[in-house]
Amino acid sequence: MLPALAAALGAAALIAMSSWPRSAAPPTALAPAPATAVPAPAAATPRVPASPPVRVEIPGIGVRAKVMNLGLNPDGTLEVPPLSKADQTGWYERGAAPGTAGPTVIVGHVDTADGPAVFSRLGELRPGERVRVTRADGRIATFRLDALESVRKDAFPTQRVYGDVAYPAIRLITCGGDFDRTSGHYLNNTIAYGHLVSIT
Repeated sequence: MLPALAAALGAAALIAMSSWPRSAAPPTALAPAPATAVPAPAAATPRVPASPPVRVEIPGIGVRAKVMNLGLNPDGTLEVPPLSKADQTGWYERGAAPGTAGPTVIVGHVDTADGPAVFSRLGELRPGERVRVTRADGRIATFRLDALESVRKDAFPTQRVYGDVAYPAIRLITCGGDFDRTSGHYLNNTIAYGHLVSIT
């Protein structure tokens, strides 16, 4: 099923549609893009039943936000949180639940016409920082970031983001790069990759 999603998710994984005044685009000086998916961590992680995320916390950039469930639009593109709830994030519900094997994909807007949104500082993250995801069952999955990249939307790394991995992983996605005022869209996606270090 992944190849059928490649074009849709790669081209329109997240659109900001913003026009608030800015002196410069959000930070995009990220670590080099990983050539392949981040390798599985050596340490074994506990097996837990699936449970959807309800909150995400990223202390390094001051994020503490609700998580809504997202599916696909009729045209096959990934849904995004409504701009009226730009302070919230969204979880791709057809992907892995946090703490289970596979990539947990969480997306959020970088900004709106009114100013910065929930993932406005995602590009400031660096490898080693922690992401905590609270699940509906009360467990907290803690991830360590391994790599970050900024990629053009027309070259979105679908397999690296959505492809199966044998360990619990996380992907955080927002818009980034230059803002095209003609189209009203950012040209890039900022993507953070991480792996599970604990679940309590």
